[in-house]
Amino acid sequence: MRTLTLAFMLTGLLSTAAWAGTDEQTGVPTAQPEKVGMSSDRLERLSSVMQGYIDDNLLAGTVTLVARKGKVVHFEAQGFRDIEANDPMGKDSIFVMMSMTKPIVSVALMMLYEEGHFLLDDPITNWIPELGGKKVLNGVESRVSAERPVTIRHVLTHTSGLDPNRDQLSDDERAYLRREATVEKTLLKRATLPLNFQPGERWQYGSSTDYVALLVERISGESMDDYLRERIFEPLGMLDTHYNVPESKVDRVAAVYRPSEADKTIELAYAPSYREPTTYFPGTYGLSSTAADYFKFQQMVLNGGELNGVRLLSPKTVNLMITNHTGDRSIYIRGPGYGFGLGYSVLRDPGLAKEPLTPGSFSWGGAWGTIFWVDPAEEMIGIMLTQITSYRHLTVRQKLAVMATQAIIESYSSESPPVMGYEKR
Repeated sequence: MRTLTLAFMLTGLLSTAAWAGTDEQTGVPTAQPEKVGMSSDRLERLSSVMQGYIDDNLLAGTVTLVARKGKVVHFEAQGFRDIEANDPMGKDSIFVMMSMTKPIVSVALMMLYEEGHFLLDDPITNWIPELGGKKVLNGVESRVSAERPVTIRHVLTHTSGLDPNRDQLSDDERAYLRREATVEKTLLKRATLPLNFQPGERWQYGSSTDYVALLVERISGESMDDYLRERIFEPLGMLDTHYNVPESKVDRVAAVYRPSEADKTIELAYAPSYREPTTYFPGTYGLSSTAADYFKFQQMVLNGGELNGVRLLSPKTVNLMITNHTGDRSIYIRGPGYGFGLGYSVLRDPGLAKEPLTPGSFSWGGAWGTIFWVDPAEEMIGIMLTQITSYRHLTVRQKLAVMATQAIIESYSSESPPVMGYEKR
């Protein structure tokens, strides 16, 4: 029996070796699409759609990645990293992730949750006492007392009422933040401002994840930069993810484009070398990364908190993060059919959302065109990276999900019930 079992094991290993491999440029694990229930021919449609945006001069270039069952089945760089330099896009191109920083910073805080430092409904004033005594806006001039404290759950779910991030800052103030400020100094300068609404009353996108970053720094005693590098990036092998991109990697940073006012075709907004070294390590934005690195991070989450033998979180904590915590409140950035977890939007109703993903899928994007989603029921990840300052006139982000899921030829969703749960708090 032992000999027979060993024979089956060896056969399985040889079979796996025949269809699994690694991407030569980035080292991510790869597989033939058909081995994980997807169609190679249908995945080529994704490349064709992206090339159409590039040919129409609506995007400079893209990197797209689709993975299933932990294996990358589509990974393609198209167009240009820098049109002016005639530099083609590469799989290892580095992108400013903007708000795709938020899920990483949220995981960082939940790692401290698992160490017993706090409970989700603890007031943030336990760690940031400077925010005590907050008043709440009641019309233009009036202020009223807060009915309940701002909690750690509130800042993770964008239901805190804390002031939106940077919306009213001048160009000089923004430059100062990039150059000299810290998250702590910036947030505490605003400590006397009133809350926009009673904590937990509604969902408002803003600076909440900066407070998450400040909580990480105060609880851990480390800067956000050091904490992420030591506790997340190095353990997971995310070696191209940085707040400050090293000089040796600047030639891989993608240029940022903007749509022209005339016809929405693109023009240069920021050359790849535009970024200055900073001491400002926010939670709302700031990280630069690659498709391969971001895949590693989200595969860790999809695996229940573990990647390649490195465990950052328990599966129970991951499940808590990707569960809806906001009930039926409007998540206006994503539209109908979505709720919000701890750092992620969560798909509640694909019909309302007009999304081909399974209920319980979680996702987010960045202001400069980057997006990802994870469908746990289908064991699937989709990532699209590009750099454009305004993309609302394009449908490219929605088409990533359509073109990836239409390539499924064997659905797993009936075998894996959707992750749903927590309602209003």
